[in-house]
Amino acid sequence: MFTSASNIEELIRSFRIEEAMMRYSSFVPRLYNYCRSLGFEPGRMLPSRAFCSDESQGYPTILIAKHFGTFPFNHGRGGAIVATQRHGPFAEHGQDLVIIQASHVGYDPDNAQFGTYRRIHAAHAECTANCGKIAGVVSRYLREYRFAQAGVLLERCAGVLCVRIDNGLLRGNRSEGLFLNLNRLIERDVDGDFTPLRTYSTSKSFTASSALQQQVADLALEEGQRVAIGSRLRPEMFFYQRELDQEPESRDQQEGGLITAMPWIVTSASPLLTAAQINTQVEFDRAFRTAAQAPCFRGKRLLHIAGLNIDISPQPGEVFPTTHFVPWAAYARDKEGSQRILEQAELVALLREQDTENPDQVDLEAAISAMAGTGRVHIDSGPA
Repeated sequence: MFTSASNIEELIRSFRIEEAMMRYSSFVPRLYNYCRSLGFEPGRMLPSRAFCSDESQGYPTILIAKHFGTFPFNHGRGGAIVATQRHGPFAEHGQDLVIIQASHVGYDPDNAQFGTYRRIHAAHAECTANCGKIAGVVSRYLREYRFAQAGVLLERCAGVLCVRIDNGLLRGNRSEGLFLNLNRLIERDVDGDFTPLRTYSTSKSFTASSALQQQVADLALEEGQRVAIGSRLRPEMFFYQRELDQEPESRDQQEGGLITAMPWIVTSASPLLTAAQINTQVEFDRAFRTAAQAPCFRGKRLLHIAGLNIDISPQPGEVFPTTHFVPWAAYARDKEGSQRILEQAELVALLREQDTENPDQVDLEAAISAMAGTGRVHIDSGPA
C-alpha cells in the first residue's frame, strides 16, 4: 500500500476528521437509509462489525442492532483486524450484507488528549490506553524513537555542524530496530563513505549533511556545544525493521500493516490517533479486495464501509461513551456484480443526505420484554 514517504504523508493528510465526523446516533440510521437507497430490503439486511473487542465498542454495536433489527455478525479481531476468513459464514446468514469496519481511539475531553479512555468500571475510574492493542504495538517503536532522539546529538566542532550518533544506532548487523537514513543526516566523504571525524567510546561524530544543516539553520550552537536532536528527528530520517509473521491475518497482521508508516506514527502529536487512522486505511485496502473476489458474495448485495470510531470518555453519570464515527471509504456491490469504491468526500456527502430517522428501527426494550414473556418452549433432548 505504501510506495514512498510522500505516499504515506498524503494518505495521512487525506484522512479528514473534523468535517467528516458524526455521532453514532446519527451515523447508523443514515447508514441504514443509505442501504435502503441501494435496494437493500428491510428484514433481509445482516450487518457485521469488524471492531476491536474493547468494551467501549458496545455502544456502537447496540445502535447497529437497534437500527438493523439484528445483532451484528462478528467480523473483527483484536485491534479491528478484519477476519476475512469469516466472509463465507457471514454471507450464508443474510441476503443483503453490510460490513462496518472501524479502528478506534479514545478521547479524554478533560485534557483534550487522544489515545486514552476513562474506564468507569475500574476501581478508581482511571484512564488507560485506547485502543490497547494498537498502544501495545506502538509502544515498542516509541521507545526506540525516544532512544534515538537522545542518542543523536547535534554539535559544533571546528566551526562545522556535526552529528554525533550512538554506536548502537550505527550497527548495521541488527535484524530489528530503528535504523537511521544516514544519507539524510551525514555528509559523505570524497570516496562516498560515511567517515567519522571523531570516534568516542560509545559514539561517532560525522559532518552533518547539507540537507540537515538547512533544516536546523535556526539552531545556533557555539563551539563544543551539543544538543540532542529531539523532535528534529523527522520520519524521513529513519525507518524500522522487525521480523514479523507474514502469513495473512497472523498475530502480526496489525503490526505488519503499520510498520512502514511507524516513523510518521511515533512523530505524530497523537500517535494512537494516527495509528488507528492508518490501521483503518490499511485494513480497508486489504479487506475490500478479499470481499470483491470472494465467491460467497456473488448474487448478493454488499456494502463494506470503513472508518474510525472516536470513543469520548463517559462523564459522571453516563453509562456509555459518546462515540463518533469518521467515515473513510466504502465498497458497494449489487446482485449483478456491479461494484464501486466511494472515497471519503463522496461517502460523507451521501451519508449526510440521508434521513437520521429510521422507521424500521427496533424498540430493544420492547423486544426483550416480548421475548421474556413468550411461552416456554419444550426442548426435547432425547432419551435420558
